[in-house]
Amino acid sequence: MKIRFSTPKDFNFWRTVYSHGWCALPPFEVKKEDSRLWRVFELSGKVLLTKICQPLRSALTIETLNGAIAQKEKQELVDQVKTCFRLDEDYAEFYAETKKRQAFRWVPKVGAGRLLRAPTVFEDVVKMICTTNCSWALTETMVNNLCKKLGKQVDDARFAFPQPDAIADCTEKFLRKEIRSGYRSPYLLELSKRIVKSQLHLEAWRTSTLPTDELYEEVRSVKGVGPYAAANLLKLLGRYDYLGIDSWCRKKFFELHKNGRTTSDKIIEKFYEPFGKWRGLFFWLDLTKHWYDKKFPF
Repeated sequence: MKIRFSTPKDFNFWRTVYSHGWCALPPFEVKKEDSRLWRVFELSGKVLLTKICQPLRSALTIETLNGAIAQKEKQELVDQVKTCFRLDEDYAEFYAETKKRQAFRWVPKVGAGRLLRAPTVFEDVVKMICTTNCSWALTETMVNNLCKKLGKQVDDARFAFPQPDAIADCTEKFLRKEIRSGYRSPYLLELSKRIVKSQLHLEAWRTSTLPTDELYEEVRSVKGVGPYAAANLLKLLGRYDYLGIDSWCRKKFFELHKNGRTTSDKIIEKFYEPFGKWRGLFFWLDLTKHWYDKKFPF
């Protein structure tokens, strides 16, 4: 079954797929041989394997691979895909800002700026916690284990991302041993249990009207979410006031702007301060500009 729908003129599918590392983490799966992004979605309890591509400049196509779906499920699937690709967000103001700066005029030309995200804030939060204080290889291990051991299965090799109750029903020992989540294990447990008990409403963050500083503090209140994770989660919520600096970002900034010499995070923050409320997005695109020279940067 194929579903096609229109996209904004400034949208670029492949540049959004490779906007950051989420495309390399399941249930996302890049298929380089045919330029498609596969994803396992969960629709009202039904697990669906899909592949997504942009055959036309102004349209996306979703192909379901394990059976037909009802009209209600079709709309639910389209809504989830639009959420992942940020298709309902307006980037006109951001692109106007890029055109004022010589070093960033490349951004609207290639359709960069949208950051791929999960259908749910819960998945984004869990994955972000799994990126903290570890190598990318360990992040991949943890996310793969979460899907394979706690997610609903769609075929021999693919699984959905686990729901909060699946993680909440685990023990800390299980998470440490089977997921290899280490010190993050109690944080993942508490997060999931609070959601199951309706004590925490993560999905409301995407439509929150709180000032960014207050929303940042609310995100930070989740155990396991430090300044780096909170800043990057804000970017996935459409707020770009914080940079989200980690060791990789520091090293890249030193190479680009300091001839390899180290400097403090305050200097980095001051460098991007003139970019205003979009500074977190300018910061990320500045550091990853070299990715856009290749169709498959990683």
